[in-house]
Amino acid sequence: MIIELKNYKNEKDFFLDIRALDRSDNYSSLSNIKKAARLIYLNHTCFNGLYRVNSKGYFNVPFGSYKNPKILNEENLTKIHNYLISNKIEITNLDFEKCLESVNSKDFVYLDPPYDPVSKTSDFTSYGKDKFDRKDQNRLKTTLDELTKKNVRWLLSNSSTDFIKELYKDYTIIEIEAKRSINSDATKRNSIKEVLIKNF
Repeated sequence: MIIELKNYKNEKDFFLDIRALDRSDNYSSLSNIKKAARLIYLNHTCFNGLYRVNSKGYFNVPFGSYKNPKILNEENLTKIHNYLISNKIEITNLDFEKCLESVNSKDFVYLDPPYDPVSKTSDFTSYGKDKFDRKDQNRLKTTLDELTKKNVRWLLSNSSTDFIKELYKDYTIIEIEAKRSINSDATKRNSIKEVLIKNF
């Protein structure tokens, strides 16, 4: 992947070509290395490092126009590689209910779902093509209730909305200030209230 990333350029046309790969018929035949390098490249060169796809599942964040983004951090990639191969780590891509079926009282679970919108204009509830709406927020709460019954400790982060605070009123809710660095309007990149919710 390091060799692959060394060939990537901070140029708009190159960016658009790489971004468009998921729209091509041969995307599924790309190697995992090429797919991973593409994701790292897009993350480091797109606007604000945002990951977002459209309703068809295609990455659609515009070019960031940064002077010198660090497309390749060889030292960091090497350290992450060494850590992952020398430890017992499993990375899955599952619905949270399925993912949490196997946890037990020896486990600690941290959950960072798409946040409940603080207003109608901030109704961004998904990084993928499927929205994470209040039905899913309720489903998550039911799953966490089940974990609590199994004596599994968990910590959840979310927006400090009336809906979330009411939903989790039987648990410990800690309000915090969180700085937001992703916004199309730089003047709105300030602190907002979030909550940490825990069952321990």
